[in-house]
Amino acid sequence: MNKAIFLDKDGTLIPDIPYNVDPEKITLSNDAVAGLIKLQSEGYKLIIISNQSGVARGYFTEDKLHAVADKIKELFEWEGLRLDGFYYCLHHPQGKLPGYNIECDCRKPAAGMLLRAAADHTISLENSWMIGDILNDVEAGNRAGCKTVLIDNGNETEWVEGPCRKPTIICENINEAAGRLLTIDKHELAGL
Repeated sequence: MNKAIFLDKDGTLIPDIPYNVDPEKITLSNDAVAGLIKLQSEGYKLIIISNQSGVARGYFTEDKLHAVADKIKELFEWEGLRLDGFYYCLHHPQGKLPGYNIECDCRKPAAGMLLRAAADHTISLENSWMIGDILNDVEAGNRAGCKTVLIDNGNETEWVEGPCRKPTIICENINEAAGRLLTIDKHELAGL
């Protein structure tokens, strides 16, 4: 079984520009690359898990997300990284496009995207982590059976508590998260 780092895209991996599908505006977040390199060198697959309700809302079409994925893959390759997967949910119950304006099992905080990625990549969820900047990311990871990291960068504004919304750790960025979660994983392995 493989292990993975599931990454929220907007606000975690890349700066949050709402509903952006312009590849020219996509950059990797500060304080992310060194951590991602460390995590990948430790055998983690790097997989993006992203809500993209702009499709349901009629702001852009799904084909625009292919250019976004290509740009992120290119940015990863420039840094010596490999993007192992890019999963997105196009739904939102308040969307205006029929077929996309539904409740689904993939939109975070549901775990559907993580479960599908785990099946596609033979991933052990209990040995994997979900990293995101809001508690919906944390809840999705916890529901899937992962350990979780909340990147506390000011993007979580609601702080709605619930049984699946407590992160394993809270960090300021991916670089810090990498060091801390690797330490936790090493302690868990030593305890076996």
